[in-house]
Formats: sequence, C-alpha cells, structure tokens
Amino acid sequence: MAFYLEKEKTTSTPYLLLDEEKGYMKLEGRSFHEGVTEFFKEIFDWLDVYLTTDFGEFTFDFEMNYFNSSTSKLLHNMLMKMDRYVTDKNKIVVNWITTEDNDIIIECGEDFQEEIEDLTFNMVIR
Repeated sequence: MAFYLEKEKTTSTPYLLLDEEKGYMKLEGRSFHEGVTEFFKEIFDWLDVYLTTDFGEFTFDFEMNYFNSSTSKLLHNMLMKMDRYVTDKNKIVVNWITTEDNDIIIECGEDFQEEIEDLTFNMVIR
C-alpha cells in the first residue's frame, strides 16, 4: 500500500501532503515552529525509502510564504537529497510557487536553484 500523509497547517507549521501513489508532495503556508526538525523528520524518513525506488516522476510543489532559518536549512538538505536521486528513469520536478512581492522567498528559491544540478526547478511567480 502506498504511503499517504496529510497534515493541516497550524499557525507555525505548513500544510503537508505526501502522496506516494501520485508521486506528489506539497508544502504550503508558513514554517517557524521550534520543533521544525521533528516536523520534517517524517518527510526525510519517507524520502530515504521512496527515492531509492523506481518512482518514475515525482513532483514537489512548494508554496510557502514564510519560513525561518531552521526550515531553510532543512529545505536545502531535502532538495540536495532529491537532487542526488535524479536519473534517466527518475525525474523530480520542484515548483517553487510564490507571489511577485515576496522577495525573500524568490531570493531563497533562486539560491536553491543555483545549487541543484539535476532537479527540474520551476520558479512560479504569481
């Protein structure tokens, strides 16, 4: 049975959707929770297994309007992990979705985009 996890957003944690069957993950909202490492642990644990399979195509929609430095470090680690598992058979698409007035999120996305080699990284400005 395919892994599925959905967590509603709180005032300090983002909405999370992991749908293994569809090859899809979404983070949306804000992340400045003090226990952000624990929040991301489930994601990393799942990715550690999922990325070693022949998953075909995986899409990660990132639509957060604010995150703290701890979250930024975890996002960087997650993107670098994903980048290592892109192959001819396994494609990963990241859609970095934000608004044109959110300069900090745009700049962060551009910084991450410069560091990755094999992920398809789309800046989606609304």
